[in-house]
Formats: sequence, C-alpha cells, structure tokens
Amino acid sequence: MNVRSAKLVPATGRRNEAAILNAALLAFGTKGFNGASMREVAKGAETSLSNLYNYFPSKSKLLAATLRHANDELQRRVTKAVQEAGDDAPSRLREAVRAHVGFVVDHQIATLVATNEVRYLAPDDRSALVADRDATQATFERIVEQGAADGSFRTPYANDAARAVLSAVGAIAAWYRPDGPLSRGQLAEQYARYALALVETALPH
Repeated sequence: MNVRSAKLVPATGRRNEAAILNAALLAFGTKGFNGASMREVAKGAETSLSNLYNYFPSKSKLLAATLRHANDELQRRVTKAVQEAGDDAPSRLREAVRAHVGFVVDHQIATLVATNEVRYLAPDDRSALVADRDATQATFERIVEQGAADGSFRTPYANDAARAVLSAVGAIAAWYRPDGPLSRGQLAEQYARYALALVETALPH
C-alpha cells in the first residue's frame, strides 16, 4: 500500500530521540509490532541498539511513546482549528473534521499504527492512551452537543454521531492514496460535509 510517511516527531531536545521515534513509527507501520525489531529501529534511526535502550527500555514503551506523540499532534491540530472556527457549532465541526482529515493524510502510518497496534501496549500505557483519545473525542462531542442544544443539529444521538464521525475519518487511513483522485483539501471538505449531514445540520431558511 502506498502510504504517506511524513515525520511525526520533530526534534525533542534530546539527541537521537526524534530519529528513534520516527524510525519506530515506520517499522511498526510496515511490519507491525511483532514483526518490527528494536535492532531494525536502531538501524533506521542511525544509532546503536544500546543507545536505543537508553531511551526506551522495551518495544512496548517505544510504541507507547510514538502513539502519545501522534495523539498530541492530532489534539493540537483539532484544538487550533476549533479555536479559529468561531462560535457556531457547524463551523466548529467543519473545521475540526478538516483538521482531523489533514492529520490522517499527513500521518497515515501513525493513524494505522494507532488503530492496529494499540493492543500491544502495557495496561498502564493503554489506559493513558485511552484517556488521551477520550479527550480528543470529547472535543467533537461538545461541538455536536452544542449544535443539538441550539438547534443547529437535529440529531437525537449527539454522542453516537460524534463517535461515528471520528470512526469515519480514522478509516481513511486504510485506503487513502496520495496519488489518488482526491486532493488533501477535497477529501477534507468531503468528510466535513459528511459530518454535517450525519448530525442533521439544520438548513437556513
């Protein structure tokens, strides 16, 4: 599958850390958690295996770190988009969805890893990741609840609708091709319209 592999983690201030995390993400995305090896990650990061273990004591902890960075970046984008969208729920939902689609397109591998490999996290790391994901989901739920309360959205299933929007956007990672017929902007706009239809946006009179 032809997927995007934009670097997710910028320089962190700790030498080699960003390179290790980006190499790990690529390894997990192409070979899965079980297929990827710490030696392979070290090679991809151009560092030694012993140095890799200085940063991350286990493959599970390395996976947890990559997924934490992915969720942090998604939250940052969605929060910024919502803050800049204005006060009305339809505009806020449209821009939140567009931001989420942009993340999936830019970081397709990270989205796939977050979907497929989370079961390999240690229980404490899985709980922390679930809490972070819940915070992102809550942003969408608040927008849909706002619209349902003020009449902008007619859905009687506000929370379920928000979850359905997130599921639909996340699923893009399984089939998106950067050389496909839709541009990044076209895809974002298409899914924003899907989301507004799903919540039964009231049309202006």
